[in-house]
Amino acid sequence: MNSNLSTKQIMAVGLMLFALFFGAGNMIFPPFLGQDAGTHVWTAIIGFLITGVGLPLLAIIAIARVGDVQTMASRVHPVYGVIFTVIMYLVIGPLFAIPRTGTVSYEIGVIPFLSESAVNSPWPLIIFSIVFFAITAWLAMNPTKLVDTIGKILTPALLIILALIVIKALITPLGEPQAPVGPYADGAFFKGFIEGYSTMDTIAALVFGIIVITSIQGLGVSNKKSITKICVQAGLIAAAGLALVYLSLAYIGSTAPDAIGIQENGGALLSKAADHLFGSFGSIILALAIVFACLTTSIGLVSACATYFNKLMPRFSYKTIVLIFSIFSMIIANIGLTQLIAFSVPVLVIIYPLAIVLIVLSFFHNFFKGYSLVYIVALIPTGIISIIDGLKAAGLNISALTDALGFLPLFNQGIGWVIPAIIGALVGYFIALATGESAKTIPTN
Repeated sequence: MNSNLSTKQIMAVGLMLFALFFGAGNMIFPPFLGQDAGTHVWTAIIGFLITGVGLPLLAIIAIARVGDVQTMASRVHPVYGVIFTVIMYLVIGPLFAIPRTGTVSYEIGVIPFLSESAVNSPWPLIIFSIVFFAITAWLAMNPTKLVDTIGKILTPALLIILALIVIKALITPLGEPQAPVGPYADGAFFKGFIEGYSTMDTIAALVFGIIVITSIQGLGVSNKKSITKICVQAGLIAAAGLALVYLSLAYIGSTAPDAIGIQENGGALLSKAADHLFGSFGSIILALAIVFACLTTSIGLVSACATYFNKLMPRFSYKTIVLIFSIFSMIIANIGLTQLIAFSVPVLVIIYPLAIVLIVLSFFHNFFKGYSLVYIVALIPTGIISIIDGLKAAGLNISALTDALGFLPLFNQGIGWVIPAIIGALVGYFIALATGESAKTIPTN
């Protein structure tokens, strides 16, 4: 068996990983961040890159070392391992990410070509979502090389189209960045950090990490250290690609308001920017590429989620679960992109810190001898504070709770869980030592 891959093979794995990450959220959030951050766009995008690029990279490496997300989460407790993994799959699947592929496709691929009366009618979205998720279900039930071909053709095509839009925007700028609005005015970095959650790429990395490992093993690599090393190299390739896309789209978003006005979401912003820069031809090409790219992502997500839940609940066949998830996603998609984003943000604010703490602790697992108390005592305060942040993000009036926790460092910036998580991990470690908890040496791969 090989212990290393050629540069060409590593590049292929990196591009595959980029294609797995590159979905609806990668397209719509950076330009919207740019629009609202305005003159503070570069400060905001640094925060965004940490959670939108850096954390997914860490997650891929963590999965390479551990094996899969359920094994990692089971270090807290086996029951927690199942619950956490189920939540991850539901969020990256039928609750948010799969429906979002349909709504982004509709927002960018259909709305620009509809009349004003049609846009205000619910029927175009209903009809489109039925067709979109019917195709998703059909191809997910009967996987063929067609899906791979579409992905291999459309991901490069989409990147070329984005490159053309960015180059055109640099040559003939849409306008000048405006004054930042909302939290971007005095906390651009932290707002960008939180916005990076919305890409869902860290969760996607936890779910799809096993695909990367399997691909590397399929190329003849079985050595644990070599797999981890290749994951790091492939992850850096994917991260570089994502960072370049995010920086470019954020720039377009920051300069767009002068030309196209303020938009309510990144999908509408990108579509109108393409139309302004290239006319109807630009809108058509962008629309086709994004619809098929999102369709490919939707098929992959439905298939991955159905595979996991089929193993978890064998009495339900794979095809039955595919059908259920496709129909459910179709219904959720009809909420609309703006509403779907608004609904997903509080949930992501709750679960992302738990995922981050779990990932970070996995790198120190052997250092603290795998004590489950380290995980438990770190995750409890993280979960409590994240729930409060989630309720706040949902617009609920919880001023009594937020005022009581205002003393926590970085709490007002939305990451007040960081210090309690660190303290919790240390407390858990000393409790484990004092109580004589048995050290656990769960394999690192």
